Amino acid sequence: MDVNQLQRIADSKNLTIKIQVREVLGLKIFRIIVAHVNNNSVKIWGEIKGWTLPFRDGLQLDTLRILNGSPKFVSELIWATTMAWALEKTKCKFARLLAIYDSEGYSKKLVRYFRLIGFTFIKEVGASPSDLFLRLIWGGAGTLMKGDCSKILKKLEEKLLKEDLIYPA
Repeated sequence: MDVNQLQRIADSKNLTIKIQVREVLGLKIFRIIVAHVNNNSVKIWGEIKGWTLPFRDGLQLDTLRILNGSPKFVSELIWATTMAWALEKTKCKFARLLAIYDSEGYSKKLVRYFRLIGFTFIKEVGASPSDLFLRLIWGGAGTLMKGDCSKILKKLEEKLLKEDLIYPA
C-alpha cells in the first residue's frame, strides 16, 4: 500500500491527506494531517508530527492528535500514511515514539493503543542519568516504544481490506 492509494481511500471518505516536510541538514521534520476540506473551510481531524534521520531506525514520532468524534478510519489513515511515506521517501524502516507520563492512567492507555498499532516496548525512560539524552529528545519521561514500519503498514492494510476500503491487487 502506498501514499497514493491511501489518498484514494481518504477521498472515498470525503477526507484528504496532507504531508508537509521541511528538511534541515538531513533532518526531515514532517507533519501529516487528515482533514475534511469543504469550500473555504478545513477541519483537521487528526495529525502526527515527527522527524526522520537518514538511518534505518530514523523515524521519530513526536505528537499524535486525533479529535474526539473524528470520522471512522482517521487514525488508520494517519498511521498508514506515516509508515508508507517513511518507507517511500526515507531510509527509515523502524519508528520510535515515547508514550509520555502525563498522568498514570492516560499513559497506560497510550501504551495499550500503541501496542495495538504494532509498537513494542523498548524501555522506561525515567530519572536515571542514562535517560537524560532521551528525556531531552522527547521532552519528558515515559515508555519508549519501537515499531516496524512495514509490519504496521501491513496490519493496517489488512484492516482496511477487511473493511472493503481497498481491493486486493
